[in-house]
Amino acid sequence: MFDDRSSAAPDSPTDVSAALRNTGYLPDEGIATAAFLAASMGRPLLCEGEPGTGKTALAHALSSAYGAELIRLQCHEGIDAAQALYEWDFPRQLLHLRTLEATAEEGIDTARAEASLYTSRFLLARPLLRALWQAPCVLLVDEIDRADDEFEAFLLEVLSDYTVSIPEFGTVEARRPPFVLLTSNRTREVHDALKRRCLYHWLEHPDLRREVAILRSRVPGLEERLAEQVADAVRRMRSMELLKPPGVAESIDWANALLALGRAELDTETAARTLGTVLKYREDTQRVRASGEVLGFGV
Repeated sequence: MFDDRSSAAPDSPTDVSAALRNTGYLPDEGIATAAFLAASMGRPLLCEGEPGTGKTALAHALSSAYGAELIRLQCHEGIDAAQALYEWDFPRQLLHLRTLEATAEEGIDTARAEASLYTSRFLLARPLLRALWQAPCVLLVDEIDRADDEFEAFLLEVLSDYTVSIPEFGTVEARRPPFVLLTSNRTREVHDALKRRCLYHWLEHPDLRREVAILRSRVPGLEERLAEQVADAVRRMRSMELLKPPGVAESIDWANALLALGRAELDTETAARTLGTVLKYREDTQRVRASGEVLGFGV
């Protein structure tokens, strides 16, 4: 699907779903269809949703399922093109130039020396350039909503034709476009121009049945009863007005914590002692404790 060496490229969303399930990622039909279409059409896939709905995990699962390298670009406030694309290794260039000067018997050839400074040997490839060089691969642009407008415009330019021009070096073009997955927690709206370039999918928290299946898949030895109790309690927490509603990762952490304590069921005392594995704010813990009976474990 993403790698030329793949001998079992899927030809339907069903095949994508099966491949992801083999890695432990349990997609719904919408996720599998979106991933299949993005790969088939050569378009980036923008996944939005609340934290913990499995956006980043999808990129890891796709990489694992199809044997394609995962290259991750973590966005943050103030990220610029140099951090995402490339930089020149100035200390090594300077050392190289001094070596040339020291070994030149009849004086250094300025033109040849300058040309030797701008080769791949001294080029520090950041995630975007690495993805173009190493494609096919999976390029994860994580939390694009944290970057500013200028970086978003730059990213759109790169994703338009998967080509980058480096003045001193030349043009780098992907021989085959990488599979690009952008994620957003929707802390701000991604601009329409970037959205139009991408296919789009909104990830919801899994329903009770699928979360139980995810827990049992990701937590070896977890019994059905305890998985159902954890999934149901977390689902109820998500319906509350918490500062940070728990995601699937927190559900998995909670289940692992309960197994580490040797618990087979989620009882009142254990729930009270282990809320720190699923809730990350004091205010959220207090609110859940106050609503313990509603959540079903009466903390």
